[in-house]
Amino acid sequence: MNLSAAAIRRPIATMLLSIALVLAGLVGYGQLAISDLPNIDFPTLQVSASLPGADSETMASAVALPLEQQFSSLPGLTTVTSTSTQSSSQITLQFDLSRDVDAAAQDVQTAISQAQRQLPAGMPNPPSVRKVNPAEQPILYLVLTSSVLPLSEVNRAAEVQIAQRLSMLNGVAQVNIFGAQKYAVRVKMRPQQLAARQLGVNDVVAAVQSANSTIPAGTLYTPERTYAIRDNGRLLDAAAFADLVVAYRNGSPIRLADVAEVSDSVANERLASRFNGVRSIVLAVQRQHGSNAVAINQRILEMLPELRERIPAAIDVRVLFDRSESIRAAIDDVQQSLLQSVLLVVGVVVLFLGFTTTALIPALAIAVSLIGTFAVMAVLGFSLDNLSLMALTLSVGFVVDDAVVMVETIARLQEEGLDRRTAALRGAEEIGPTIVSMTIALMAVFLPILLMGGLLGRLFREFAITLSVAIAFSGLVGLTLTPMLSSRFQQAPGGSGAPAERQAARILPEAGGGGLRGLGRLLRRGQRGIERLIAAFNQQFERLSRTYARSLDQALRHPRPTQTLSLLLVALSLVFFQLIPKGFIPDVDTGQITVSTQAAEGVSFTTMAKLHEGLSRKVLAHPAVEGVNSTIGQGGPNASASSGRLFVKLKPRAERRESAQEVVKDLRRSVNSVPGLRGFARLPAAVNIGGTSSRARYQFSLQTPELADLVRLSSSLQRSLREIPGITELNNDLLAANPQLDLRIDRERAAALGVSVADVQAALAASFGEGQISQILRGDGQYQVLGGVVAADQGSSSDLDKLAIRSRSGALVPLSSLTQVAESAGLVAVNHTDQLPSVNFSFNLGPGQSLDRVSQEIRRRAEPLLPPGSSLDFQGDARVFAQSLGGMGWLLLLSVLVIYAVLGILYEDPIHPLTVLTSLPPAAVGGLAMLILFNAELNIYGFIGLILLIGLVKKNGIMMVDVANQLRQGGADATSAIRQACTLRFRPIMMTTAGAILGTVPLALGFGAGGDVRQSLGLVVLGGLLVSQLVTLYATPVFFVAAERVAERLGLRRDLEPAAALAPELSTEPANQLSTHAIPERVRKH
Repeated sequence: MNLSAAAIRRPIATMLLSIALVLAGLVGYGQLAISDLPNIDFPTLQVSASLPGADSETMASAVALPLEQQFSSLPGLTTVTSTSTQSSSQITLQFDLSRDVDAAAQDVQTAISQAQRQLPAGMPNPPSVRKVNPAEQPILYLVLTSSVLPLSEVNRAAEVQIAQRLSMLNGVAQVNIFGAQKYAVRVKMRPQQLAARQLGVNDVVAAVQSANSTIPAGTLYTPERTYAIRDNGRLLDAAAFADLVVAYRNGSPIRLADVAEVSDSVANERLASRFNGVRSIVLAVQRQHGSNAVAINQRILEMLPELRERIPAAIDVRVLFDRSESIRAAIDDVQQSLLQSVLLVVGVVVLFLGFTTTALIPALAIAVSLIGTFAVMAVLGFSLDNLSLMALTLSVGFVVDDAVVMVETIARLQEEGLDRRTAALRGAEEIGPTIVSMTIALMAVFLPILLMGGLLGRLFREFAITLSVAIAFSGLVGLTLTPMLSSRFQQAPGGSGAPAERQAARILPEAGGGGLRGLGRLLRRGQRGIERLIAAFNQQFERLSRTYARSLDQALRHPRPTQTLSLLLVALSLVFFQLIPKGFIPDVDTGQITVSTQAAEGVSFTTMAKLHEGLSRKVLAHPAVEGVNSTIGQGGPNASASSGRLFVKLKPRAERRESAQEVVKDLRRSVNSVPGLRGFARLPAAVNIGGTSSRARYQFSLQTPELADLVRLSSSLQRSLREIPGITELNNDLLAANPQLDLRIDRERAAALGVSVADVQAALAASFGEGQISQILRGDGQYQVLGGVVAADQGSSSDLDKLAIRSRSGALVPLSSLTQVAESAGLVAVNHTDQLPSVNFSFNLGPGQSLDRVSQEIRRRAEPLLPPGSSLDFQGDARVFAQSLGGMGWLLLLSVLVIYAVLGILYEDPIHPLTVLTSLPPAAVGGLAMLILFNAELNIYGFIGLILLIGLVKKNGIMMVDVANQLRQGGADATSAIRQACTLRFRPIMMTTAGAILGTVPLALGFGAGGDVRQSLGLVVLGGLLVSQLVTLYATPVFFVAAERVAERLGLRRDLEPAAALAPELSTEPANQLSTHAIPERVRKH
C-alpha cells in the first residue's frame, strides 16, 4: 500500500496528523524571534589601549605593534587591523566564522598579559578587550538633554541609572554611551604663578597625589570594642582639591587654588554631542545574538516612564531612533506580500478549477504547508526575518503545485466516469511519482546553498532551509491530505458550484426577513457572475489548448527553428551575464542616515563645533529629516578631533516623499556646502562586514612596509583612481598634515642640571597631555583628576617656555633651558593591516555602475604604482563580493549538476535530465532581461533568484518527460509520446506556472518597507518564469525527440516495446479530450 492509498483509506488519521502539524506551526510561530536578517555572529574582538599624550606614531609603534605581534599566532585569526591616534590605539581582530568567540576572547586576554612587559610603563590601564559583532546595529537610541543640569549630572543619570538598568534586560548585550561627559576634577596650572612661587609642575603633581590618599587606616582593637578607623585622606570634589597646600613660602601656605584653576569638569572637554542643537548624551542599545529586537525595544519603551521617575525631573529622555519600527514595518510588508501571494495563487486555482470545494483543497494545502514550516523554523532556532519570510512568499507558488497537479489529475479521471474515491486512488498512483520527482529535484537545488560557507552561507542558510521545508511539506501534503480530501469532497468537473448555489438558494430565502432574502439574492447574483467569468475563462483556455496543440505539431515537424532559438538563448544568457551591473547586498531604507565629516587637520575644537552646528542646521532643514544628532571630538565613531559624525533620523516613510536613497543624494550636496568641512552621507549597511567604519560603501586598503612610502603612494593612487568612470566620493583616511611641535631635549644639559628625560616628559604630560594625576573614589564610581594648563597659557608654542621643573638638587629649571621647539606636520592616525602600515580607501558607485568592473579597474591602475612588498586588498563588502562573485558561478554550475544527478537517479537515464535542463537558458535570459529592463543590478538576491529558477523551471519539463517516458514504455514512439504528454499536462503546467508567477508578483513590485531589497529576487524569478514558460512548452518536446534518437543510436532503448496501438501520425485531438486511455493500463499501475 502506497502513502496516498493509506491516507485515503484512513481519513481520520490523515486529518488529525494535518491538524497536529498546523497546531505545532502555530505554537512555533509564537516563539519565533523577529529580526531584519538572520543572525550572523562574526567572531570579532576589539582591543583598546591608551597612553595619554602620546602621538599617533608612538601609539602605533610602542603600543599597537607589540600587541599585534603577540596576536598573530592566535588560532583562527583571519585579519588584524589597528588604528592609532593621539593617546589611543584600537585593534580589531577578526576570526574565522567557525571560531568560538568566547574561547577567542580568552586567548586574546592571555596574549595581552604576555605582551604587558613590552608596553610603555606610563599606560594608566592595561589594554582592554571586548566582544563586538559588526553585523549588529544598535536597535535603539535614547537621547538625554537638560537645560538646567550640568552635562556631568546628565551623564551620571544615563550611565548609572539608565544604562546599567537596561544592560540587565534579557536580550541586551551592551549599552554604549556617545558624547559621554563623565565627571572629573581638572587642575589647570598657571605657569607664571608657579614660577613666581618657585614651584615646578612636578611639585604640583606630587602635592595632589600625596594629599589624596586611599591608604587604609586599619582597625583599633580595645578590650571593650573594635573600631574601624576612617580618615579624611580622600578628596571628593574640586573645592576640596583647591584648598590643599602645595608648599610653604616664607611661612605662608600656598594652596592649589593660588597656582591653578581647579574646577568640577568632565573627563573629555573636547567631546560633544548635540541633538537638534542642544547638548546631549546618547545611549545606544545593542541586542544579544539571536534575541528578539522588537520584543526588547517594546520592553524598554514600557520601562521609560519608570526610568524617568528615577532620574532628576530636569532631564528629558526621548527616543532618538527605534530600529524595531523599520523591522516591524518590513516584516509586516513581507507578511502582506505573503498574504497577497496566497490570495493570487488561490485565485488562479479558482479560475482553473471553478468556485467549488475542489478549489479549497489546494488552498488548504498551502495553509498546512506554510504553517507547518513555522514549527521546523522554531525548532531550528530561526527568526521571522526578511529572508525567511521571503522564502515563504516564494514558496506559495511552489507548494500549490503538488496539490494542483494531484487535483487536476483526479478531476480528469472523474471526467472519464470514475467516482471520487476511485479517481483519487488511481490519480494518486499515476501522479505520485511525478510529485516525488518534482519535490526531490526542487529541494536538491538548495543543497549547494546549504553547503556554501562564509558570510553568504550564514546569510542564506535560513532562506534555503525554510524554502526546502515548505517544499517538503508541500510534497507530503500533496501525497496525503490532498488525495484524501479529493476522495471525499472533490466535485466532478461540470458541476461548477451548482450544489453550493442550490444550497444557498434553499437556505437563505428561508432564513427570515426580507433583508436576509435580499442578501441571498445578492450572493447568488455574485456567484453566478463569478461562474460566468470562470466559464468564459475555461472556454478561452480550451481555445488556447487547441492552439498550443497545433503549434506544437509544427514545432515537432520542424524542430530546427526551436533548436536554433534555444542555442541563441544560451549565447544571450552569457552576454546578459557579462553586461548586467553586479552588486552585493543592497541598501535598505531603515529611516536613518549617517554623515561622516572631516575638517582640516589640527582644527580647533571650537571651530569644529561651529562647523558642525552650521551643518546640522542645513541637514535638519531637509523636509524628510526629523532629527539630527551631531558628535564631534576624538572617541567613539570619530577617529580624530578633526572628524565628526551626524546621525540623521528620517521621518516615517509614509510622511516623506523620498526614499532614504534619494535623501542621501540630496544630502550629499548639503554636507559639502559648509566651507572648511567635507561630508560623506551614506545609508547604514544591511550587514556590516569588517570591524571598522568607513565613509563610503566599499573599501580597500593599501599596505606598504614603510610608512613614508605609504604617504607618497596614497596621494598618487588617489589621483589615478579619481579618473575611473563611475567611481564617486573616493577618499582615504591618511591625514598627513596634522600640525605638531617637535621638541628636542638637550640630554647633556638636562643631566648636568639634574633633570632626566622622564622628568621632562612627565611635566609635559601633566601640562598638555591631560593625563590623570589622581583619582576620586565615590560610592557611585571612580572619577579622574586631570592635570593641564589654563587656556590663557596655550596661545602659542612659546607658552611651553613658561614651564619649569624641579631638579634632583632642588633647583627650579625652566623648560626652555633644556629644549628647542620646531613646527612640523605629522599623521593624525596610523593604521596597520596585518602588522603593516596601511591606508584605507573607500568609495561609492555611480548609477548603473558595476562593482566588479570598478574593482578590476582599481587593481589595474594600482599595479604599476606599487613598489615591491606593497599590496592592495579589498575589505568589507568589496572583499566578500570579490570572493563570492567567482563562487556564485560555481554555485550555479553545482546546482545544475545536482539537478542532473537527482534526475538521472530518478529516471535511471543519462539523457533525459539534459532534456529537462533545456529550460534553464530561457529562464536565465528572462531573469537577467527583467533586471536590465528595470535598470536593476544583479546583486546577491538576484543570484539566489537564478538558483531558485533552476529548481522552478524544470518542474514543467519533469511533468512532460514523466508522462512521455510512461508512454514510451507502453510502446509509443518518441514524437507521439511527447506530443500527448505535453497536451495532457498543458493545463496543470499552465496552472502551476501561473500560480508561481502571481506568487512572485508582490516581491517583484517591490512596494513597502524594504521592498527594494526584495525586488531583484522577485524580478529574476518573474522574468525567468515568463520567458521559460513560453520557450519550454516547445523546446522540451523538441529536445526530447532529439534525445530519444541519440539514445536509440547509443543502444539505450533496446528494451522498449515496438509501437502498436499508437499511430505514428501526430494527433489533432485537443488537450481537454485526451485522457489516460492513451497510457497502457500496466503503465498506470506501475
